[in-house]
Amino acid sequence: MEKADVKRMFKKCRNEKCFHDSEMSKCLRNLQAQGDTNEPDHASGPHTVRDQMSNSSSITEFLLLAFADTRELQLLHFWLFLGIYLAALLGNGLIITTIACDHHLHTPMYFFLLNLSLLDLGSTSTTLPKAMDNSLWDNRDISYSGCAAQVFIFVFLITVEFSLLTIMSYDCYVAICKPLHYETLLGSRACVHMAAAAWGTGLLNSLLHTANIFSMLFCQGNAVDQFFCEIPQILKLSCSHSYLREVGFIMFSACLGFGCFVFIVVSYVQILRAVLRIPSEQGQHKAFSTCLPHLAVVSLFVSTGTFAYLKPPSVSSPSLDLVVSFLYSVVPPTVNPLIYSMRNQELKETLKKLIQSLFLSTINLPMSLQK
Repeated sequence: MEKADVKRMFKKCRNEKCFHDSEMSKCLRNLQAQGDTNEPDHASGPHTVRDQMSNSSSITEFLLLAFADTRELQLLHFWLFLGIYLAALLGNGLIITTIACDHHLHTPMYFFLLNLSLLDLGSTSTTLPKAMDNSLWDNRDISYSGCAAQVFIFVFLITVEFSLLTIMSYDCYVAICKPLHYETLLGSRACVHMAAAAWGTGLLNSLLHTANIFSMLFCQGNAVDQFFCEIPQILKLSCSHSYLREVGFIMFSACLGFGCFVFIVVSYVQILRAVLRIPSEQGQHKAFSTCLPHLAVVSLFVSTGTFAYLKPPSVSSPSLDLVVSFLYSVVPPTVNPLIYSMRNQELKETLKKLIQSLFLSTINLPMSLQK
């Protein structure tokens, strides 16, 4: 059965108002049983209608985007991704260790920063290891269940991260604009509730998208034009009207994300207005050097993520999609430790003391063993 014949049969089922996946499958089975007499019979060919139906609805693996055709460029991509991954692991790991080990940093700001570092570790570990594996071993495949798990975890983590960035902007706003009410508005219980709400929102959003996407029929092949399983690229493989429902879910999520972005921008505008009232130029410079990088990272994350999910098909190309996805999925988790933490003097001093204590304990351990 030629691919054109299969598409014709799907079109015929759509004309019969078979919009849901279960209705589509039933219609295709009926057409196969009837022999679809409107066209020449291809049952004796190498592929039957049942084979094509099985391929469209029971894909066992997907093929991810190959970065390069030559072995040298593949190894170059591997070392590049490895360097980025190790930098993200080191930066976020140091933040997590420092905050967890020093009770002086057990405050709302550092509590949210700890959560952010955990999310950044998770998001880079969801996408980069598989990309490194594919580049190193010249492999493109990812199993169906592996792709579903990657979509679920990635959507979960980026949803929680954006919610957490919104909460952190509110924390910064209260600390600068309403310092007298800080303890009341951001007590320990309120912080836990806000963090739990962010994680819960991410879980529900991820379940919604993953369950809807992987209940679809796929008849446009199994090649995903991205280095990880990304929702817009998987939707291109769909042949059922369920993709319209997923587009609706994406639009709804985008509206919520836009609302959070507006809240973040308004919060930082209020912060900058308060900073301009500070008589000390040194204080103004410190506040600007902290707030503006925060806003730059959030803007990069939102703009590239929005473009990746809402761009029209006419402006889509493999190279452009790759760059945009890299900017929102890999760059923010890697630079967040520098933007949010390494400019923080208190955190740097605590980290320095922690490293010194570990170094001294390492030197003293052999001496104690000799005694």
